[in-house]
This record gives sequence, structure tokens and C-alpha cells, in this order.
Amino acid sequence: MKFEDLGVWRRAVRMSAELYRFARELNDWGFRDQLGRSGLSIPSNIAEGFERESNKECVNFLSYAKGSCGELRTQILIGIEAGHIPKELGNEWVEETREISLMLGGLIKTRKSFT
Repeated sequence: MKFEDLGVWRRAVRMSAELYRFARELNDWGFRDQLGRSGLSIPSNIAEGFERESNKECVNFLSYAKGSCGELRTQILIGIEAGHIPKELGNEWVEETREISLMLGGLIKTRKSFT
């Protein structure tokens, strides 16, 4: 299976692109940079895991992606509180990160069963 075929990877890519489009307008450079980095990390780690030779390595990178998803959700919540992200949009992103995280958890569980 190619990582490009994974629904979770496609959703993470869409979210990362949406974050980048939104962040262009942010004047808080540090927050903008961190938001972009954690958003990029999710699909990037999924891809890297699927390109690794062993199932164990794949699971490790999927776990990194899941961790980045939690990091991103935290940053979104902070962005809402700080007034950088409109509450309605931020809440949509929070829900999307929760769903992506659940999908990653399921994928990790499935991949672990292969070992």
C-alpha cells in the first residue's frame, strides 16, 4: 500500500495546506512557524513511516504523527484563546485533529498486529 492511498494522509495534507493558507495572514511569526511545522509533521511522518523498511519503524513514525496531531491541536486551542484563530474555525480544526488522531490510532493498532 502507498501512503498516498491512505485517507488519513490525504486529510492531514489538506489540513496542513489549509493551515498554511490561513497562517499567511498571521503577524505572530513564532506562532505561525510552529503551527505550520506541527501541521506539516503529521502527513510527513505518515509518509516517512510507510517508506521505511520495517513494520516497527513504520509504527514509530505513525506514533510521531499522532503526537504531532496532539501538538497541533494544543496550538490551535492556544491560538483560539490568544485571538489568533477565530473560534468557529479553530473548533473545526480541533475536531479534524481528533479524527485524524483516532485514524492514526487505528492504523497503529493494525500495523502492530502484523508483528
